[in-house]
Amino acid sequence: MIDAQRYPRLAQIAVPGDLRRFPESELPAIAAELRGHLIDSVAVSGGHFAAGLGVVELTVALHWLYQTPTDRLVWDVGHQCYPHKILSGRRDTIQTVKQRNGVAPFPRREESEYDTFGVGHSSTSISAALGMAVALQRQGDARKVVAVIGDGAMTAGMAYEALNHAGGMDPEPNLLVVLNDNQMSISENVGGLTKMFARLLAGPAYTAFREGGKKLFPAKSRTGKFLKRWEEHWKGMALPSTLFEEMGFHYSGPVDGHDLPELVRILRTLRELKGPQLLHVITRKGKGYERAEGDQIEYHAVGPFDPEVGVVKKPGPAKPSYTQVFGDWLCDMAAADPKLAGITPAMREGSGLVRFSQEYPRQYFDVAIAEQHAVTLAAGMACEGMKPVVAIYSTFLQRGYDQLIHDVALQNLDVLFAIDRAGVVGPDGATHAGSFDLSFLRCIPNLVLMAPADEAECRRMLSTGYRHPGPAAVRYPRGSGPGVAVPKDLDTLPIGEAEVRRRGRSLALLAFGAMVAPAQQVGQEIDATVVNMRFIKPLDEKLLLEIARSHDGLITIEDNAVQGGAGSAIAELLAAHGLAVPMLQLGLPDRFIEHMTREELLAEVGLDAAGIKASIRKRWPQQPVPVRSVAG
Repeated sequence: MIDAQRYPRLAQIAVPGDLRRFPESELPAIAAELRGHLIDSVAVSGGHFAAGLGVVELTVALHWLYQTPTDRLVWDVGHQCYPHKILSGRRDTIQTVKQRNGVAPFPRREESEYDTFGVGHSSTSISAALGMAVALQRQGDARKVVAVIGDGAMTAGMAYEALNHAGGMDPEPNLLVVLNDNQMSISENVGGLTKMFARLLAGPAYTAFREGGKKLFPAKSRTGKFLKRWEEHWKGMALPSTLFEEMGFHYSGPVDGHDLPELVRILRTLRELKGPQLLHVITRKGKGYERAEGDQIEYHAVGPFDPEVGVVKKPGPAKPSYTQVFGDWLCDMAAADPKLAGITPAMREGSGLVRFSQEYPRQYFDVAIAEQHAVTLAAGMACEGMKPVVAIYSTFLQRGYDQLIHDVALQNLDVLFAIDRAGVVGPDGATHAGSFDLSFLRCIPNLVLMAPADEAECRRMLSTGYRHPGPAAVRYPRGSGPGVAVPKDLDTLPIGEAEVRRRGRSLALLAFGAMVAPAQQVGQEIDATVVNMRFIKPLDEKLLLEIARSHDGLITIEDNAVQGGAGSAIAELLAAHGLAVPMLQLGLPDRFIEHMTREELLAEVGLDAAGIKASIRKRWPQQPVPVRSVAG
């Protein structure tokens, strides 16, 4: 429960209706309490942090002025939604965020009526809000619709598609888009629009005029009012108002996103206006917590920490993560081949490209949150002899699927996809799970598809895909592997060749990627053959046919959806050869899996050693009972 003595106003606010009972004069104090409670809560639970600190005043103003949830408030991405969740019924449970059966890390319709649209990926808010506005307008419903989108999310084409559509509609939709401009995504924003915002807002002429005018002339004086009008006129000529006005939006701002009275004033006006409106709000990511303001990348998302001392970096794990293996390999391969180009859609830190960006800046390309562009950019580079490597999360590759097929695979271009966060991911939930990549990739012609069983194999597969003259993909999970020493060489593997890890009797476990380790444990327990399949496409046809003919049953194990996955590929191969072998296909079930730790997720879906063994026992109850337990 919230500490009512420390947070006397916030303790009275369970839902936004309670907030609206406070007078406007109390809003700054409420914002201060909300920021303090957010800091205390995330310090206990961990979670997305700096973005939420930056929108505290904006969140208070929106929920105070608009009749949420009747009026529709759509948040983009979700990194910034913790203050919204605290004000909308989850004040006393926010410390459970990302935990099993706890508060979801992103807006989720099933969780609250105040979460009007489920998000996780960026740049969807304007499209969704426009759809709501159109639907309400057609029904004669006067409810308001507001989309809050960060400047980082404005780097994605989908946001401009929505703006273009909304601004050209007849009749005009009643829609407010709030552009939260803090010059940051997860790391620094990139691109022309970002440079324009930063150049004009931080330029010495504008800054000197604005700050000097405030000191010389009080805001309520005649001269102060004149200068305020002149400033608005100047901004209208120089800032991106022209861009948004030409797209059909009435532009307002920029306004200080931490000045609550000013926010309330302008939002109150915009609330009553008809047609497409865009409010440009300037905020600071991490506002109110000095360490987060000073290191916005480190404090974007954090584990539990002590608010008095901040995040204390713990010693790194004894074994490197797959992401680190990729980052080191990328630097080593760049040293060996100057034609290499590393491409990321705004995930430098998450995909392990920090060192590469520093050591090989001319070969590093951050395209912002633009997955489709990243893939086709790589295709264009490959056309002219470069060797592009696209570092991307599995869940984000879904957004570039058409480009992968049409622009890369169809033309058989030499592009390597390093797919991070494949399989179950954990606390970020279903929006970030890499549950489907084996299914949606293995059906694409010309593509070589691999999944490493350990860190050493990951490095060799990356080299294999890079040397292969055509499209290739290596998908690997979040976190560390079993701890196999990583070689320094850039050796390759024979394409399409699996590896028998142990020979057993009766049953054969055919495991892919991260599932090889638990398969080996179970195989030892039940004396089964264990095969590290390595390649999903092409499969090791010769070995598979031999295994199928010499065993009583086959178990395929993958951390991917069972439907259309690697196990299905093996079933199709056997059917094509007329082999009717009893099979058990283990993988992710036909449902979206919620947020919890990766270990909890694997146990939940039966992909840990105990779950695999239980499924085999159920399918083949006649198998002899093992001498010792899995844990033994």
